[in-house]
Amino acid sequence: MKNYYIIDFDSTFTQVEALDELARISLEGSPEQETVYREIERYTNLAMEGKISFRESLTGRISLLKANRTHLDQLIKHLKKKVSKSFDRNRAFFQANADTAWIVSGGFKEFITPVVAPYGIKTENIYANTFLFDDEGNIVGYDDTNPLSDEGGKVKLLKELNVQGRLFGIGDGYSDFQLKESGLIERFYAFTENIARQSVTEKADHVTPSFDEFLYVNDLPRAISYPKNRILCLIIGNVPNVAAEILKNDGFSVRIKDSFEEKYVKDVGMLLLGDNVTVDPDQLRRANKLKVLGYLGDVKGNVSRTVCCEKGVVIFDDKRQKKRNAEFIPRRMADFINHGDTYMSRNFPAMTLPKLKHAHRLIHIHKNVPGIMAQINKVYAENEVNIFSQFLMTKDAIGYAITDVDAQYDKEMLKQLKQIDNTIKFRILYK
Repeated sequence: MKNYYIIDFDSTFTQVEALDELARISLEGSPEQETVYREIERYTNLAMEGKISFRESLTGRISLLKANRTHLDQLIKHLKKKVSKSFDRNRAFFQANADTAWIVSGGFKEFITPVVAPYGIKTENIYANTFLFDDEGNIVGYDDTNPLSDEGGKVKLLKELNVQGRLFGIGDGYSDFQLKESGLIERFYAFTENIARQSVTEKADHVTPSFDEFLYVNDLPRAISYPKNRILCLIIGNVPNVAAEILKNDGFSVRIKDSFEEKYVKDVGMLLLGDNVTVDPDQLRRANKLKVLGYLGDVKGNVSRTVCCEKGVVIFDDKRQKKRNAEFIPRRMADFINHGDTYMSRNFPAMTLPKLKHAHRLIHIHKNVPGIMAQINKVYAENEVNIFSQFLMTKDAIGYAITDVDAQYDKEMLKQLKQIDNTIKFRILYK
């Protein structure tokens, strides 16, 4: 049976609610702009939380818009810049699933189609409402015979379509959950990259903070190797807000704490520490997912460099005692996770890598002993892997080998690389 992907538009495919944005555009310059916009936003939220019917919300919003076709042109330009980041970077998914990736929305085709069509989504697979216009091009209503204009419209539509296959729903609102409640879809994924509604997330089969997460849990081809929302970044001590915001905006799951609580030890992937914070070496030894540690000050005497090397944890610190701005360390941490860069690391060889394009980056961290590269390249040769580029640097006890390869290879090869003697850590990157 085919898999069908039923994707919402507002606050899912795009970062915003399109009718709310249309209100801002159409009411620009009006003394009542803010008052009317807030009322439209209120209607939106009440419907998304299931507190009023969708038709009641839609009728209320349309009556307040005061919009016409010229405003729609402006809206479309705006929405094209507001496509959710994780959808934008996974264009290839839509091209590969053009027959089964559908947009099903209570929004309107007049602005949805121009935004999603460049991603390879077929016009016939876009299900949405349509506006009614007067002779002067003003929006005066909508086609109320369309099932999507009614309460439970998505359920009614899919019943009419009688799709034969496995259906997966992705959205942020109550109307998306109704598909799951109806039994028409196999699983409902609450999409929270832009907004998280508790009334929706608590009923979802899975909360997906990004489209990458949805693709990952369903083992589907995706633009990045591992969803960053799954990487726990723990921030401890006196760390400026801007540092935390950098990591949040990059998509990492950030927690701010006063101390390194034991419950986070097994899951933490990134540690950002304020000056004078110390970490117990035993906790470091048990932090098996930890990949990078940032320190806003001199790490010496506060964190065991020896243990970090043993665990393959990259350290970035400021030996000059915070002479750099607060952005420096978190950006180095993100660059390591995203690209493998170790520039200005305290314990790893300093490497700035070229951008990765249409390839997989295989990162092999190992003890600095003779013969490792020979073993690594033997694995690649035996698996007939096409190597695009390769880099090796060593520093003290650490060897750092980067190999960019063609994405087509037997995944069993990865196990072979991990099993090479003196391997400390192995990672795959692609984006």
